[in-house]
Amino acid sequence: MTSQPPSPPQQPEQPAEAVPTCYRHPEKETWVRCQRCERPICPDCMRDAAVGFQCPECVAEGNKGIRQARSTFGGSVVSTPIVTYAILALTVLVFGAQYLTDNAVGAALAMWQPAVADGQYYRLITVAFVHSTDNLLHILFNGWAIFAIGPYLERAFGHLRFAAVYLLSALGGSVLGLWLDPLPTATVGASGAVFGMFGAMFVVGRKLKLDVRGITLVIGLNLVITFVMPAISGLRISWTGHVGGLIVGTLLAAALAYAPKSNRTLWQVLAIVGALAVLAVLVMVRVSAIMGAG
Repeated sequence: MTSQPPSPPQQPEQPAEAVPTCYRHPEKETWVRCQRCERPICPDCMRDAAVGFQCPECVAEGNKGIRQARSTFGGSVVSTPIVTYAILALTVLVFGAQYLTDNAVGAALAMWQPAVADGQYYRLITVAFVHSTDNLLHILFNGWAIFAIGPYLERAFGHLRFAAVYLLSALGGSVLGLWLDPLPTATVGASGAVFGMFGAMFVVGRKLKLDVRGITLVIGLNLVITFVMPAISGLRISWTGHVGGLIVGTLLAAALAYAPKSNRTLWQVLAIVGALAVLAVLVMVRVSAIMGAG
């Protein structure tokens, strides 16, 4: 019988290397790891970093120490002036609705003291989006002014601060009209808000030490037109809307632009809320007077 050499001992099988899976999506295999925490991440979780990729949590943690860029006067950085475009779009839509409804929309949104005294306070703001359908130049001039000036101010103040300047200027014009226009007087137009933007432009220019002679001339000429044109042509212009908007826009812009840098946002919020509160009190006092006289 032929003897067989002893067989070599059996080597145990080596287990296959475990395939790593994304820590956020365990069903997805991946060989990429976060450069900071070294956890495996799938393509859906990869975030570009200076070297390689990072996971979402590490990116968020790193961003906490990065100071966010701010606009000239403390607002968010604006690439697209969406508030300006929204104002223009809404103004055009309302103008079209006025035509389609034989100006029923205009009558419902115009500034009219008896309606405000009856509780329709929204008219103090909606008046800025209504224009005369008999005078196309009215909406064309205001629309051009908003388009030309709005983006500059929105980039200087940020979306929310610019919206506050625009709307409170419109409200300021309405409030002065509520007090000084003969009863009853109906007014329409964004002129109060536009004059407020003129005043804000002057403030911004002064704060940044720019040449403000151009905007000063614009304000002066428009004030002359406001008071002289009705006298020589019979054209009705709401001087109260223009002057009220100019006063509020100028003062509010000054409060925003010259707010102390320490706690600037807080001071700016207080200025906006304070302006709104003063105007609201003036409205309530005048409404009480109108109702008492009636």
